[in-house]
This record gives sequence, structure tokens and C-alpha cells, in this order.
Amino acid sequence: MLDKQTIDTVVKAALLEDAPTGDITSLLAITEDATASAVLSAREAGTFSGAEVFQAAFELTDPRINVELIKHDGDRFIPGDVLARVSGPARGILTAERIGLNFTQRMSGIATLTAAYVDAVKGTQATILDTRKTTPTLRAFERHAVVCGGGTNHRLNLSTAFMAKDNHLAVLLAGGKDLTTELQRVKKELPEGVKFEVEVDRLDQIEPVIAGGVDIIMLDNFSLEDLKTGVAQVAGRAVVEASGGVNLDTVRAIAETGVDVISVGALTHSARALDLGLDVTIDTPEN
Repeated sequence: MLDKQTIDTVVKAALLEDAPTGDITSLLAITEDATASAVLSAREAGTFSGAEVFQAAFELTDPRINVELIKHDGDRFIPGDVLARVSGPARGILTAERIGLNFTQRMSGIATLTAAYVDAVKGTQATILDTRKTTPTLRAFERHAVVCGGGTNHRLNLSTAFMAKDNHLAVLLAGGKDLTTELQRVKKELPEGVKFEVEVDRLDQIEPVIAGGVDIIMLDNFSLEDLKTGVAQVAGRAVVEASGGVNLDTVRAIAETGVDVISVGALTHSARALDLGLDVTIDTPEN
């Protein structure tokens, strides 16, 4: 999902937003020939994400800037660890520093939170999934960060999978239509290879949905007891996804009900930016 074209497009837009007519402070205060070095370091423990995005912020600002990546995406670190070193024209480094930091702090925060969820369900069969609750235009960055933390991406977008939630079902079944019949009709029209998922919020909906031929059934906001019952009722006929009420205090118990996957919107909508620092030093010319 996170290729060079995507990185360059988003980072260029961020740089343009931040300095549409140039960085007036650096242009006036820093001489054109001044050089600098900078160290990206961790001020708290975490999981790194956004290495190539960080690098692109500097190299797109000035191709003469060199970025040496010490840590790579998915690497864990502790306070004081050096994550990357930057060197080159001082103006460019000072112009790009905030954009580079903003992206990698945000992405590393998501990766770190994801890793905490993944660690919490170790020893169970459950996989941690993200959701579409991402920042508009930044989905590729944020979902890449989820993978860096050991999580798995859900459907990429509305075009890549069929997923009927409660509002869809309310419209689909208007006029007293039969749930199983309507799902069977939809399945016949699905393009080959497209996953077929339906959300339910009651145990009595499970059998009609399974009979409709779904690949995945989402048990939304079920109690732990009902999750166990639902898993037993599905009995391997579809992948069972749990959603709703998931946090670090509850995710282990949810995983232990036997569900296959757990979707967690908080991975992307509630992750805080990690505390990373970029200390810049202007090089002193030799006499």
C-alpha cells in the first residue's frame, strides 16, 4: 500500500502546505552555504514506523540532504535510541524537520499502540485488524503503521470488499424482505474474489446470515458470553470478527472467546503521536 509514489504525493502536499512560498525564517536567518546535522531520537519506548516518509520529507525538500536510517519500520526502541541521522544544507533540514517529525511521530504512535494490542492477544488465535477510521488522505500511511506494529489491514476501501452493516441491512430489508434470500442474491452478483462480510448485532441473526453464504460474519458489540455462543454457532462456517467495545483492557478476554479477528478502530483514530525528537546542530566552518 505504501509505495514511493504515494509517499511522494502526500509528503509534497504537506511540504507545500507548510511552506507555500518558502521557509522565510530559514531563508533570512540561515546562509545558503550553511550545513547542519540532526539526530532523530526516541524520548519514550515504542515501535518505529514512517522511516521512508521521514526520509522523503528531507530529500524532497533538498536532494542534497542525506538521511541515514538507523532503525527501520517495525523495529522496537527504548528511550535514548537513535532512529536516524540527517546531514546536509541547513536551510533544507530546518524547513523539512517538522513535516518529517509529524509523520513519523504519528505513524510510530499507531505502530506502538498496535503492538500493544498484538502483544495482548498473544497465545490466542485472534488477529488484530484496523478499520476505515483513518485520517482522510492519510490512510496508506496509517495502515502501513498498523502493519509495522504487527496488525493486519481490513478492507482497503469501499471498492475492495462487500461489507453490509446495520444501516445497509435496514435499507436492504425494507418492506419485509428475507435476509437470507437477499444475501444469496447479492452473493451471485459479487465479482470473483471479493470478500463477503455482514455485521450482526444479535445471536438470532447469525443463522440467516451464514445461510446467505458470507465469508466473514462480524459480531458487533456482543457480550463475552454471546461471543462464545456465536463462535460455537458459526462452527467454522465463516470467519468470525469481533467489533465494538474493544480496548486494551478488554481485548484479551474478547480474543479468548475464540473469535478469529478483532477489529479495533482506536488503532488509527485514537493513537497519540509518539514523543520523538530531532536535535539540529549547525556545522561550524573550519578556520
